[in-house]
Amino acid sequence: NDIVYNKHATPEKFYIEACDDGANDVLVIDRVSTEMTLAGIKDIPPSGVTRPICGIMGTIRLVAGMYLIVITRKRKVGDLFGHTVWKALEFDVISYKKTILHLTDFQMQDNKAFLSMLRNVLNTDGFYFCTDYDLTHTQQRLSNTSPDFQEMSLLERADQRFMWNGNLLREITAQPELHKFAFPVIHGFIVMNPCCINGKVFEWILISRRSCFRAGVRYYVRGIDSEGHAANFVETEQIVQYNNARVSFVQTRGSMPFFWSQRPNLKYKPKPQISTDTNHMDGFRRHFESQVLIYGKQVILNLVNQKGSELPLEQAFAKMVNGMENGLIKYIAFDFHKECSKMRWHRLQILVDAVSDMQEEFGFVLHGELRREGDITNCMSDLTVCNFRMGVLHVGQKIEEQADFEKIYKNAWADNANACAKQYAGTGALKTDFTRTGKRTHWGLVMDGWNSMIRYYKNNFSDGFRQDSIDLFLGNYTVDETDGLTPLHMQKDWKFLLLPVIMVVAFSMCIICLLMAGDTWTETLAYVLFWGMASALTAAVIVVNGREFVDAPKLVQKEKMD
Repeated sequence: NDIVYNKHATPEKFYIEACDDGANDVLVIDRVSTEMTLAGIKDIPPSGVTRPICGIMGTIRLVAGMYLIVITRKRKVGDLFGHTVWKALEFDVISYKKTILHLTDFQMQDNKAFLSMLRNVLNTDGFYFCTDYDLTHTQQRLSNTSPDFQEMSLLERADQRFMWNGNLLREITAQPELHKFAFPVIHGFIVMNPCCINGKVFEWILISRRSCFRAGVRYYVRGIDSEGHAANFVETEQIVQYNNARVSFVQTRGSMPFFWSQRPNLKYKPKPQISTDTNHMDGFRRHFESQVLIYGKQVILNLVNQKGSELPLEQAFAKMVNGMENGLIKYIAFDFHKECSKMRWHRLQILVDAVSDMQEEFGFVLHGELRREGDITNCMSDLTVCNFRMGVLHVGQKIEEQADFEKIYKNAWADNANACAKQYAGTGALKTDFTRTGKRTHWGLVMDGWNSMIRYYKNNFSDGFRQDSIDLFLGNYTVDETDGLTPLHMQKDWKFLLLPVIMVVAFSMCIICLLMAGDTWTETLAYVLFWGMASALTAAVIVVNGREFVDAPKLVQKEKMD
């Protein structure tokens, strides 16, 4: 049941009307007092400027006052059990105030910066919503609910971990009578593919939900917070829909759940630092108790390097799992780079074999019938079991032998990896050519090199801004109109600003001396050595003080980030 909304604007008020059959209520937002109330259609003044919108994302306070964020364009992804799933494509951020002339120059600058932060998040691909179905929950959670839960509005019953507009909807959430004018929006990836095996048409669906607790960019948010929330946590659900039956299988991913950081410092791969002054076990235990409560039995797959700077991370993880002594959690470390180096991708079978016994223990949800969910990588054999139970496959048939389906399956997982990687690392995922085709290609290697270069630039020179954008959007930082200067005005030490200029000048002089040779080769050599040494020395000082030169987040204090 698709709901279209109309937004009517007058200088004093916004009127949001749900163009639904028999709907008479209108949401009224006072642009001066910022109050939200209900009214009837007859209360909409004819003088208002009317435009259709796809829905309300929420409201937020910036330096200039309150802003309304609306979805202005959407695209249909597909139907989930008779409910239309939409992807939000374009947004509008509308000021309550009609002018910003009351602001000082500094305040105008800050307001402009905060607006561009909001747009930075809104322009990140991957916002999805449904106006009459709860996208934030897995099939397992939905089939395990009370009658009271079914009576709740979508806003009340949403899983707060995955409701990306939860902060923006705080005012609407506080007034139950307004709930029907808003819906949860998730961030992640959704694909719905009609498939056919043995002439039987079924739908294969992949839904990735990105958590808004400890969300952020690749290097600025690592590990866990004191509540046990892992950085960049994603829950991915596979659903097969055939006739009236539906089957669901769930996996999760997240940062290693103890206290560690890896802040950019101009090096290609900054060294991870494990915190020495915190009790890791408390947060670690909290994380996995929550995981077991929500998902049941867990198998942890850790693919980090077991040498060099990543070795202490793997050792700490293994030690903590052992220290927890929880029979519902099994830990497997697989050194992906070592095992699969030199294009030996077939060696991934070692990992598949290592988890195959445990894989049989994981169940799935088959319409109302409840089984366990699991945290595992390869789900092809689970799909085989699901398809037997649903009557799609014949006895003895394997899902791996269905070439057309395998192509859809692998491409969807590669697209999912790309979407999630873009959201937290700034570029598409690496090695997706292997995911798509089962082989590494030369073009894939070239693309990985290109993506690695882009990642290096973004991680060092634009991720501070991206982190600030996420913190503002999710409410980790709130703007106070009464404050004078915001944290955006932190001044860098002028000494550090001079160094890159000196390095560029010295390097340029070195090149000029090479091109315009002096009277003798010794004179030329002396000049080249002098300017070469000057540029090398400056570069060394810059690298040693790398943290001073990267684009670091300004809004949330470093102690909170690490």
